[in-house]
Amino acid sequence: MSQRVITDASSFLRRFVEDIAMRSLFSLRAAALVTSLVTGFGLSASLAAGTAQAAGQPVLTIYTYDSFTADWGPGPAITKSFEATCGCKLNWVALEDGAALLSRLKTEGKKTKADIILGLDTNLTAEAVATGLFAPSGVDTSALKLPIAWDGKTPPLSAAEAKDFVPYDYGYFAFVYDSEKLPNPPQSLADLAKSGDQPKMILMDPRSSTPGLGLLLWVKEVYGDKAKDEWAAIAPKILTVSKGWSEGYGLFTKGEAPLVLSYTTSPAYHEIVEKTEKYKALNFPEGNYLQVEVAGLVKTSKQQPLAKKFLAYLTTPEVQKLIPTTNYMFPVADIGADLPKEFQQIPAPAKSLLIPSGDIAKHRSAWIKEWLDATSK
Repeated sequence: MSQRVITDASSFLRRFVEDIAMRSLFSLRAAALVTSLVTGFGLSASLAAGTAQAAGQPVLTIYTYDSFTADWGPGPAITKSFEATCGCKLNWVALEDGAALLSRLKTEGKKTKADIILGLDTNLTAEAVATGLFAPSGVDTSALKLPIAWDGKTPPLSAAEAKDFVPYDYGYFAFVYDSEKLPNPPQSLADLAKSGDQPKMILMDPRSSTPGLGLLLWVKEVYGDKAKDEWAAIAPKILTVSKGWSEGYGLFTKGEAPLVLSYTTSPAYHEIVEKTEKYKALNFPEGNYLQVEVAGLVKTSKQQPLAKKFLAYLTTPEVQKLIPTTNYMFPVADIGADLPKEFQQIPAPAKSLLIPSGDIAKHRSAWIKEWLDATSK
């Protein structure tokens, strides 16, 4: 997912409330006050949507992850350009990370207010199809440029996944390190499991975070039945496990640890925005795990024609040119010279790893339990 530094006000306030509850630093009255402020952010979005409806404008509600809608993310620019031509309003509902989107949709079921879910990935698409809550996108994806075929005929993608979901970016998970603090980083997954408790690293929870799930699957793909042993060996080096990517990467950039789970594209953000090359991504000889992010149409949506128009818009050059420097992922369309040189210089992984989503849907719960058992001892 992107260079998601924690700047989102609502995310900050949520964490502030959690801190109050955990540390009992303030009175319940203070906690209630801040909670009301957090709720206010959600209410303001709802009020804006209600105003648009009162004015006769259709409202398209999109569930996504928080960094997509941040000021520096692609959401604001997409909103401005799409609303300029659609005669509608976009109502974004931001959650912590991609995996949380599927959990939210499952909880709401057919009563969900979402028209589109944006931010799932190919590790969750089979499970998403199985909910029966998605409808065919109607978008022609034949011209897209991806590391895997999006035709529904070629593994690891099923016909239903290709039909229901529209890819809008992709990237490879990687460990990113601060070269000024860690001059000799691990050179492989095997190195991560070497004895000792250094270097410290920040990971994400596979139950709520798509990068966290990606690492879980990365280790499983490389080590198979021995994955639990690998996790047990890695565990002493884990400084913390964050709920989402934004929180974890924010801790890394604040200097809490010299190593973090992220993407091969993450250093490009620091080069483009901060003009620094001290952050580096590691390509491991075992390979790096692929993530393709997707958006899908919710079957119960009352705005299906508009939703399909939006899904198609995600694949246009206008949006795809935004992706590298707002979501800091690779675009799924060929944007030629508009791809920043910092992206053109990113080396391809030694191997591109990806477990079929159908297999993940069958085993995800068991693999997460294996991870919990190994890392909580």
